[in-house]
Amino acid sequence: MKRMLIFVVIVLLMAGPLFAEEAVLIDFSLLTADIHVQITENDQDDRPNQNRQTMMDYSHIAGGSFTYQQKAVMKTSLAIENWEVILSSSSRTVQSMGYSYARESASRQWGTVMGVRVHFPTEPYNAWAMVKPPFEIPAYEPAATIDDDGTINPSEDSDGITSVSRFEAQEEGQPAYGILKNVGAIKAVAVNVYGLNFPHGLSTILIDSNGIQKNVFMGYLNYDGWGELQWNNPAYIQEVRNRDLRIYPLYPFNTPYVKFGGFLIQRDAAKVGGDFVTYFKDVKVIYDKAVLDTDRDIDDESVWRIIFDRETSRKIWEMERFGQNQILRYLEAQKQSQEPIDQFGRAVFTPTPTGEDE
Repeated sequence: MKRMLIFVVIVLLMAGPLFAEEAVLIDFSLLTADIHVQITENDQDDRPNQNRQTMMDYSHIAGGSFTYQQKAVMKTSLAIENWEVILSSSSRTVQSMGYSYARESASRQWGTVMGVRVHFPTEPYNAWAMVKPPFEIPAYEPAATIDDDGTINPSEDSDGITSVSRFEAQEEGQPAYGILKNVGAIKAVAVNVYGLNFPHGLSTILIDSNGIQKNVFMGYLNYDGWGELQWNNPAYIQEVRNRDLRIYPLYPFNTPYVKFGGFLIQRDAAKVGGDFVTYFKDVKVIYDKAVLDTDRDIDDESVWRIIFDRETSRKIWEMERFGQNQILRYLEAQKQSQEPIDQFGRAVFTPTPTGEDE
């Protein structure tokens, strides 16, 4: 009986892994606006405009030339309507940029999803649009509690490096907010996306722990209704005996991760242009683990803190890059005219006094 058990184990190992890890990299139904945070000092609107779980504060990057009141409103999140639609340079007209944006959309099947409108040129030349988060999703962000006004209170026992990051799945089996840790070879990627018979191509943008961006082509949106577009990695080797087996040092090399970078929508010159609309529910990934979860005798990180120092430096660099862009947007919003507009998008002037006494 013991020999038979050993034989079965050997056969299973030779046959290759039977089960790979499957996880939701990002679920847009979790990115609804659920709290209100002031965007400008004169903001009187109390409608929800930010997502609590993914709030980020960039006021500490602003410098000393801003007042306390100005720094208090320097916050943003991954709320759906904060996502950007960036057009190719040849398509970047005032009209096209004004008609290209993301919106929360109600779906009977999925609840709230992310809707995207793109205004492609009607002229016969190739064009693309990139749907990107408002900031690069940080891989190492401490867990925190978020107040109703967007104030972030980091947990004292969390550093986002040796513990679960705020943008990871909070519990096993739950969707993540754009970050998956301990990712080795990726076997497949799937996107739940709504098609409206447009012949445009869709790619998913993934960023690895080395900062390398990869555009994974999912397929074309020339169908009607919800569909799951899937990419299967042609370089994935299923059989263990055919893999290049190597031994890598464990510590202090950080665990690799994959980060969601957005979507790329491509329009061919010979295809229809003008307005294009689609909807996204989630992005799923099937992958091999990079490192097995083992019960080690010594907690290396608690002794040497090499990973902590290295990743803290990387996090500061990520925050500085993200913060500078957000500050420029904040300054532009402060300079923007606050005068109302009518239903046609035209500015409304204050009526000229007639000079008549009442």
